[in-house]
Amino acid sequence: MSEEQYKRNSIESKPSLKDPVFNRGCCKFRKEYVAGQPVLNHSASKLNEFNWMKDYEGETSEKQPLIAEVRFKNDHKDFFTYPEELDLHEGELVAVEAAIGHDIGIVTLTGDLAVRQMKRKRFRTPLEEMKKVYRRARTNDVEKWLSAIALEDSTLYRTRTIAENLGLEMKLNDIEYQGDKTKAIFYYTADGRVDFRELIKKLAEEFHVRVEMRQIGVRQESAKLGGIGSCGRELCCASWISDFQSVTTNVARVQQLSPNPQKLAGQCGKLKCCLNYEYDAYVDALKAFPDPISLKFKNGDAIHQKNDVFKGIMWYSYVTDKSNIMAIPVDKVKEIIAKNKKGELPEKLEDYAITKEQHTNTNEGYSEKDLNKMSD
Repeated sequence: MSEEQYKRNSIESKPSLKDPVFNRGCCKFRKEYVAGQPVLNHSASKLNEFNWMKDYEGETSEKQPLIAEVRFKNDHKDFFTYPEELDLHEGELVAVEAAIGHDIGIVTLTGDLAVRQMKRKRFRTPLEEMKKVYRRARTNDVEKWLSAIALEDSTLYRTRTIAENLGLEMKLNDIEYQGDKTKAIFYYTADGRVDFRELIKKLAEEFHVRVEMRQIGVRQESAKLGGIGSCGRELCCASWISDFQSVTTNVARVQQLSPNPQKLAGQCGKLKCCLNYEYDAYVDALKAFPDPISLKFKNGDAIHQKNDVFKGIMWYSYVTDKSNIMAIPVDKVKEIIAKNKKGELPEKLEDYAITKEQHTNTNEGYSEKDLNKMSD
């Protein structure tokens, strides 16, 4: 980006809620801001929540401050206390306490459910040390907040140029301005440690804000950038996943998936999160399957090749002819194993087969070692 383009993009206007820059994880919002009224329709938010205890009035103590969960950018939330006279509701814009200054966020939960959510997320900060909600956002608060949001894209492009000129091995992914425009968080990914002391100095001089550098992983990077998965839908990490679970090679092995990194890797380069979705169902279904041991016949030994969990069959082939595999029902496999334990040898594998197929190698030269590079 040229210097003229940067200066032109950095000119502050007075953005309104109609501007497309106002996304913050929601794509549906009101046409105008009215203090005390919900500003967003949460149906399009990744961190959308439904307060099923909204109409329930629990026992509250006059000395006990109320708890509110407040959302900032799409993957960033925190808990705050507020006095009873403020009477907050979901969807309202509020000014909250920050380390220095204040920030603007959107109320997502209040009341007893916010307390339950705080316990579920193991929020350990003592009540007296929690940050506070100052007030409902005023019109000038919202205008300054929106103008800060409008600067995020141009700041990101300029920061990438500065980091490249300094020769830093890092990738800037996202920037989040504080609501009062006094601080900015710079999210980045890097393979190793990065000495960004000179970068912070230049960023502070360039943008006149306090700078915080925050390193994130490749999964968090994909969640911030978004995209379309191989299934044709929006990436799960960008649309709804907020708590990443580790994905191991064992998940792919249990589901009988070919160890092909090109098919099992997501856009982050790691194993796809969706591999975990059906893993528990496969584990339960495989409990009905016997251990994949060799079967002994008069014609020779047969070795296990694969399982078909949905049809309840196991595929075997002779040791001497691995290209021809045959489908054996699970109950028949158990019957053969029982005979083998008694020292009995059935005549041949074909007597128990319900279908046959010509086996071809679909691993394309990949092995489980290739998957280990992508697992968490």
